[in-house]
Parts: sequence; C-alpha cells; structure tokens
Amino acid sequence: MRRADLGDADCGIAQALGVLGDWWTFLIVREIAGGTTRFDAMQRELGVSRRALTERLAGLVEHGVLFRRPYSAHPPRHDYLLTARGEALLPVLVALQDWGTRHVMGDGALTATADADSAEARRVHRLVGRRVPEMALRRHDGDTESPAVPGRWTVLYLFPGAFAPGAPGLPPGWGEIPGAIGCTLESRTYAERHSRFRAAGAEVRGASTQRPDQLRDFAEHARLPYPLLSDEDGRLAAGLLLPTFRAGGVERFKRLTLLVDPESVVRAVQFPVTDPAGSVDEMLDQVRRRASR
Repeated sequence: MRRADLGDADCGIAQALGVLGDWWTFLIVREIAGGTTRFDAMQRELGVSRRALTERLAGLVEHGVLFRRPYSAHPPRHDYLLTARGEALLPVLVALQDWGTRHVMGDGALTATADADSAEARRVHRLVGRRVPEMALRRHDGDTESPAVPGRWTVLYLFPGAFAPGAPGLPPGWGEIPGAIGCTLESRTYAERHSRFRAAGAEVRGASTQRPDQLRDFAEHARLPYPLLSDEDGRLAAGLLLPTFRAGGVERFKRLTLLVDPESVVRAVQFPVTDPAGSVDEMLDQVRRRASR
C-alpha cells in the first residue's frame, strides 16, 4: 500500500502506515537498528522471502527511511542503514515493544521490573553473545561516546531514572512503581566501588532515557566519577530490544546491567535486578573472574 492509496491525506497515522505498510517493515527496521544491515543476514534472521525483503527494503529506501552504503563492487552489495528519518522511528519501536510486553504478553500492570522466568527476562538473557550496535550517546557532560568503551571491559548499568533533590522531572507516583526506586543507591554504590572496577580492568557507565541535563544534575549531586549516558532517542533501547516501561510520559529502562567485553560483545546480564546495591558487588565478582582471564 502506498500513501496515495490512503484517503485521509491529513492524518499522520494514515500517512505513516502508507510508508511502513505491514509488520515485516517494522521487523526490518528492528533488525537494522540492532546491527543486522546486510540482505542475507536479514533474511536469515526474519525468515522472510527474498522477494518480500527486496520489495520492502526498496520501499524504505524510496521513502527515505533507509539508505544504502556499498561494501562490495563485484558483485554489488550494500549495507542498509537508518537515515535520520529512520532513526526517528526508534521511539515508536520501543513504545510498541513496551505495549506488547505489558498489554499483550502481560496483565497490563505498570512495573519497572519483571519475573525471572518471564519472556522479557528470557529475551534479555539472550543478549549474551550479542554485539552492542555502534552508536554514540550523549553524556551528562555534553560529550558523546559509545555505550561500550572500545578495547575495555564495560559494566553498563541501565536505570529507570535518577533525580537530584529539588530538580524537576520526578514522575508522579514514582515510588509506587515496582522496581523504580533504587537508582540513587545503585549509582552511589558503583561510585564507591569505581576504583575496584578499574583495578579489575573494567570501566563503569550508567545509562538512562533521561535528558543529558537531568543526568548532569544528578551526576553532579551524587559526585559520580564515571559518565552517565542519555538514550533519550531510544537508539540503545531499540538496538538491543531492552525492556522499558512508560512513566511521566517517557519510556524508561527497566533496571538491568550488561557486562560487555573489549570487542563490544555482551558476556553477562543481570536481570531482573531486585537488589540495586547487592548487584554491584555481584557484578564486581563477574568482572574479576572474566577480565583477568
């Protein structure tokens, strides 16, 4: 279906569906966001026919959602990558996943955590062996960097939201959401253990969907010795299909921690995290076992 086939020319939903078309198109964008950018790899991951994949990729390129970057001249081969317009779709994917997890796979309850035997937990633990997609996220100090420190082991803890006292942004009813409380304790515990993580060979990074200025206020208040990264555009959440929940009008990470090796491959996952402070010492033990090999 093309945009011209839709009668409601003034409706953004109708026009967006004219571009995105069907569920295969959303799954293609999901795969590309996660780093699967070549035709054969996409076909293997999705199980879609070559014809259907060719047609949908061509349509996404035509509508400016993707662009093609050559990686072979003989025979001609391309990577399919997201344009700025395509990256603007990522928050839609994150919200769609949250809705499916909460209202289709779940009972509709708002929570910042999950059961250890849930489909959500199984999906997160399958990240072991997965490479973190290349991207640059804005730090709390205004610089940008990859969520996985190149050439170093990285402990990347993802948290729902941390707020400096008196700073705006704390969502209504925050303390009533299971799993939401504990971000300050977790961050300060990582700060207290920071030198130990460094001595064991790992860098610490925290990440949230909060704006960089909100993270700056909190990092300065808590005197954190490591950077906080903002995923306000949903690039990391969509790239790794990370679990989220919606509070205060914002999609927020459920609390989890990834241990990433120097090649940007996930080697261990903590999820769900029910003890924010205790999980830090557990991760320190993981680093000492793995990084010293």
